[in-house]
Amino acid sequence: MADKCIRALVSGRVQGVFFRDSTRRQAVALDISGHAINLADGRVEVLACGNASSIDSLLQWLHQGPPLSRVEGVQWNETETVAAQGFTIG
Repeated sequence: MADKCIRALVSGRVQGVFFRDSTRRQAVALDISGHAINLADGRVEVLACGNASSIDSLLQWLHQGPPLSRVEGVQWNETETVAAQGFTIG
């Protein structure tokens, strides 16, 4: 069971720059479950569940993103634990 779950909304140039797949790779490396999906308003939503230190590492990474992205902001909050396995993109 996850220690911590968050929902993050990442804004900036985050669509069409491999942001979701790069987030998935980071999450898998950190043993985090959840998803990354494009939103109609141009942001990416990241739902992530895992141990607290892994979630903190992912949050730190979300502020950078992959090389082609330009992250302008990350809004996040803790959320209820979600029963999910693996990390998907949509």
